[in-house]
Amino acid sequence: MPLETVVLEHLPASHAVHLALFRHVKNAAFLHQQLLHRNADFEYAFVDASVLVSRRQLLSTVFKAVLAAVNGTLKTPNVHSEIVTSLSASNNIADAYRRFGISPSTKDLAVVKVTFPTDSSPEPPSSDKIWQHLQTNVQGDAVDATDDNIGAVTDVAKVRKYYKLNGLNWVEAIQDEKERRTEMEMLILGAMALRGV
Repeated sequence: MPLETVVLEHLPASHAVHLALFRHVKNAAFLHQQLLHRNADFEYAFVDASVLVSRRQLLSTVFKAVLAAVNGTLKTPNVHSEIVTSLSASNNIADAYRRFGISPSTKDLAVVKVTFPTDSSPEPPSSDKIWQHLQTNVQGDAVDATDDNIGAVTDVAKVRKYYKLNGLNWVEAIQDEKERRTEMEMLILGAMALRGV
């Protein structure tokens, strides 16, 4: 099952993080509508995978969002919307949704589901139940959320624009693709960490 349960250190054991990656998504418009209509069955972080350069970038934003949820410092309605906005290097929430969240034209989709006990749902959904829901509702090819699979769908031009990395000649000069991607990842993580400071 390509839905992975990720353990992030220093987060409460009560909070489970589930992660999936879908390629060639055919029903992004439908999924986008579910979010706009605040359909509780679609309480996920739907991230346009073309703006991701690595798994670490995604897990960093998940960590930051879950920490905000645990500490009661969310700036958005829930932990899933916080994951999407935490990818941004700016504090403009609407801009973050538009750039990093799902849109009707999204082709590759990273999906994050954070589960934890609540008053209305003391038993959070199991990973099997989450996977069944995703399989039923996301029309795309599920692949493992590895750096290679994420890297295969990265839109480097878009990433450079959103994180203001254009014109960094020293990054462009790096010949080794893997090394260049690592440098970009570090710059992006730094931009995300400095947001709102």
